[in-house]
Amino acid sequence: MHIIPAIDIIDGKAVRLTQGDYASKKIYASDPLDLAKQFEDANLRYLHVVDLDGAKGKGIVNLKSLERIASNTNLIIDFGGGIKRSEDLEAAFSSGASKVTCGSVAVKNPSLLISWIEEFGCDRLILGADAKDGMVQSAGWTEGSDQEVAAFIDLYRSQGLYQVICTDIAKDGMLSGPSIDLYRTLLKDRDDLHLIASGGITTLQDLHDLQEAGLSGAIIGKAIYEGKITIEELAAFREE
Repeated sequence: MHIIPAIDIIDGKAVRLTQGDYASKKIYASDPLDLAKQFEDANLRYLHVVDLDGAKGKGIVNLKSLERIASNTNLIIDFGGGIKRSEDLEAAFSSGASKVTCGSVAVKNPSLLISWIEEFGCDRLILGADAKDGMVQSAGWTEGSDQEVAAFIDLYRSQGLYQVICTDIAKDGMLSGPSIDLYRTLLKDRDDLHLIASGGITTLQDLHDLQEAGLSGAIIGKAIYEGKITIEELAAFREE
């Protein structure tokens, strides 16, 4: 299971929200690159970067932050937030993202995402399946939808998209544990699904539970910044 620290960015600063509420913003670093280097120094390999300004806007806002992290580290970066047009996707890749997470566009413009799957391939794209009460959310979690998360995932699995980040918004930033039951349900009878957990991960036991449940990756954010899990502990878990 991949250990994936997260850096969420607003106004060029590393922040965390609680349950996707922008009013709950807490700044943890004025320069996201400083955090990225700490992760790299601990021999962590992956990084999840989200442009929160872009997520609720009309396109990528914090592209320079992505460029600085990618050009000054060797981390394998998946990037999301503000991917609304083909130009946004191309900009993210050219700025150093190894993979791009597509959330809002998957909800609002399926034909565009399917065209990206055909052009760029499934290895470089991740489906962002963010859910509240089992229903998919978009636009930085500010907009609901009538799509049930399992059916939403299956729609894109049928197009070959096998990598999925699923965040239970009710868990995000709450430090109350991940949605293990949700993930087990989504993984049942979906052997081809590479599911990445996000939201609520607080302890090393949470990571062991996710690994046992068959998750392919785990994104950890607030637990690191609030000192619930140290970077060194994450590195040791990765090496087990």
